[in-house]
Amino acid sequence: MGMTIAQKIIKNHLISGSMVPGSEIALRIDQTLTQDATGTMAYLEFETMGIERVRTELSVAYIDHNTLQCGFENADDHRYIQTVAKKHGIRFSRPGNGICHQVHLERFGVPGKTLIGSDSHTPTGGGIGMLAFGAGGMDVAVAMGGGAYYITMPKMFKVNLTGRLRPFVTAKDVSLEILRILSVKGGVGAIIEWGGEGVKTLTVPERATITNMGTELGATTSIFPSDEITREFLKAEGREADWVALESDADAEYDRIIDINLDTLEPLIACPHSPDNVKKVAELKGTKVDQVCIGSCTNSSLMDMLKVAALLRGKTIDPSVSLSISPGSKQVLSMLASSGALNDILASGARVLECACGPCIGMGFSPNSAGVSLRTFNRNFLGRSGTADAGVHLVSPETAVAAALTGYVTDPRLLGEMPEITMPEAFRIDDTAVILPASPEEAKDVEVVRGPNIKPFPQSKAVGDTIEAPLTLKVGDNITTDHIMPAGAKILPYRSNIPHLSQFCFSVCDATFPERAKAAGESIVVGGSNYGQGSSREHAALVPMYLGVRAVIAKSFARIHVANLINAGILPLTFKNPEDYDALNQGDALALENIHAGMDAGEIVLKDLTTGQSIPLSCDFTERQKDMLKAGGLLAYTAGMN
Repeated sequence: MGMTIAQKIIKNHLISGSMVPGSEIALRIDQTLTQDATGTMAYLEFETMGIERVRTELSVAYIDHNTLQCGFENADDHRYIQTVAKKHGIRFSRPGNGICHQVHLERFGVPGKTLIGSDSHTPTGGGIGMLAFGAGGMDVAVAMGGGAYYITMPKMFKVNLTGRLRPFVTAKDVSLEILRILSVKGGVGAIIEWGGEGVKTLTVPERATITNMGTELGATTSIFPSDEITREFLKAEGREADWVALESDADAEYDRIIDINLDTLEPLIACPHSPDNVKKVAELKGTKVDQVCIGSCTNSSLMDMLKVAALLRGKTIDPSVSLSISPGSKQVLSMLASSGALNDILASGARVLECACGPCIGMGFSPNSAGVSLRTFNRNFLGRSGTADAGVHLVSPETAVAAALTGYVTDPRLLGEMPEITMPEAFRIDDTAVILPASPEEAKDVEVVRGPNIKPFPQSKAVGDTIEAPLTLKVGDNITTDHIMPAGAKILPYRSNIPHLSQFCFSVCDATFPERAKAAGESIVVGGSNYGQGSSREHAALVPMYLGVRAVIAKSFARIHVANLINAGILPLTFKNPEDYDALNQGDALALENIHAGMDAGEIVLKDLTTGQSIPLSCDFTERQKDMLKAGGLLAYTAGMN
């Protein structure tokens, strides 16, 4: 039997385990990336390991999230990351150089290599044939130290593309179509490979848009072949030597095959508050729009921006609409400026923001009260924009421009003829904003600078044989990491300060939770299906751990979050019978007994001491995960092995 692209890369990087879906495998990691919202914690964790220098082929620290400096906190974090990177052999991408995924695609990504990043949209690298995973900061820290990255061997899905996208129908619409088909949990446990004759019609930036949005499917990662189109992109970046050909074998087998005809796609829109709430743009025709945001790691490439500039040329945005443009990198911004396209954008009335994540994570440009915002981003979770009652919709850049010009949701095909935009033969190369680390000899004299906002890493607690605690919070399906640990300009500056950050935990669901959890001392949280979807932010596990959450019981978990819970020493359990979820009430006194024996047996019984009911819970842990939980999480487990 032949192999898929992902299986070939896994085989070449397999350290231990069997490539049987559902079994645990350990992978050698070639590259890592961090960003500043998760990076400080990852580097604090790396420092606790006592390793002098990273052992990967390449590690890069990006500053792209916390770039609004309203106080000292973000600036201090940036200084810490820069100095710790210099000391330990990590390249440092300065603020303004761009969004980690866009810059990594341009300057560092290599087909056939493995990459993990402390950001859930790291699978963007699959656009050039990398096997790229989003991960928690602890996993990234371990990989930087030369340790393996452990995942459950995924199933293999294939999406066969036929035909060619028509004018004003885009890669973003392909992403929204697969979300419509599979939903935000339809890719859980799978790697999605994109193939078929239609792939040859997509540029690398278009492919990267699709692999970026694959994260919203819950997929382990997504990947495209590395072909002549990939080669031309790398050649234009001055990196043709990094190219290798990658394709699946003709007789490769897949667990599921999905066919999408690009010829028949129409402009699509994801409505509030989920990326899979997808409709045709034409269905929302006439909906008043207050704000439009173009950018993010999904749609901020030079190709995207040139299309936007061409559509805005000689036109002015509607007076009732506020339009922001966020180029994905310094390379993109400089080429927009040199080509004259930036003038077309500015003349339209758009506001050009810096090359950073910005509004996508609620870092500025929040909508007005109850405002309708059309964004080219990847997520539209409730409250993520910074405005609790805003209605955020996800669209392509072309649909975004149509709304900005008319003031209403408008099918972009009504704008007339689509200008033809082609990939440049050569990109402008300027890596001066990437600071190289000190040599091993020089590193001995480098001082790591820590500001007062950087607090010690919180201590986890080993999972004993019994947990008795109240059910302090019960939530529903599709609880995201934005629900658990919100982002935004007011909260993100405290990513290095878990005690302060804890007062915002679950504030989207229940503002009283932090105080109630503290008062309880120890507690249990109950959730529905797909608990923890969204970001890779390990703060959504570390902060509950700090507040005394000892176990989370849910109908099902998102991949990265369940790994983060185990890394933090929190016991993740699932209902053996999903209907038992209804039997539990917030405030009930709960007990988990004989936990260690239950972990070995694969079942732990939950006793509701308030109602007297007993509920069976499933726990499918590997031996390594059991040992991690008994030790109190990944760092304690790793320390115990040394």
